[in-house]
Amino acid sequence: MFHKEGYKIIIIATFIVGIGILAIDKLVELVWLNKLLSLLFLGIYVLILQFFRNPKRHTMINDAHIIAPVDGKVVVIEEVFEKEYFNEKRMQVSIFMSPINVHVTRYPIGGEVVFSKYHPGKYLVAWHPKSSEDNERTTVVIANKTAGEILYRQVAGALARRIVNYAKPQMQVVQGSDAGFIKFGSRVDIFLPLNAVIKVNLNDRVKGGEQIIATL
Repeated sequence: MFHKEGYKIIIIATFIVGIGILAIDKLVELVWLNKLLSLLFLGIYVLILQFFRNPKRHTMINDAHIIAPVDGKVVVIEEVFEKEYFNEKRMQVSIFMSPINVHVTRYPIGGEVVFSKYHPGKYLVAWHPKSSEDNERTTVVIANKTAGEILYRQVAGALARRIVNYAKPQMQVVQGSDAGFIKFGSRVDIFLPLNAVIKVNLNDRVKGGEQIIATL
């Protein structure tokens, strides 16, 4: 199953790879080189397919739980001053996605979208300390009756050149459902109340849409 954001790229890639392999077969006479180039084309095609995969996730909806919005590696757990929306201290948990991770963004909590903003910016590597403030990014805040307001931020990385964000103000969203997509490497930051109990450690690998990263 593939994400809808990848349909156009997959169709174009299928066409290019098909034409490329036919051209190699016609033009390259050396058998070993013919096979090598064909395998290279197929390898790139497989990478594109796996990047846009969209596996089903089974979310146990719970307003006291914050679930991982993406697959990836926990690279930040720290108390920070969040200055875009809250203007107060929050616990930040950041998850880095490599190009081989599933890149679907899922809502970490259900509720009403009260803030959604896109910021153009740089393309520093996603684990850079300044990427959360300087890179292209979107900021979304969800208000939940139990958890209060939870902010998450999609951050573009060095390879990412398009962030897709489905959250719009006044939308009612369901925990674990599709919130967007970031193409080709990125990270997501979640800003939680200081009393949140963090359930992950640095360098943990988490599973978006299912794994609990904090409780309230």
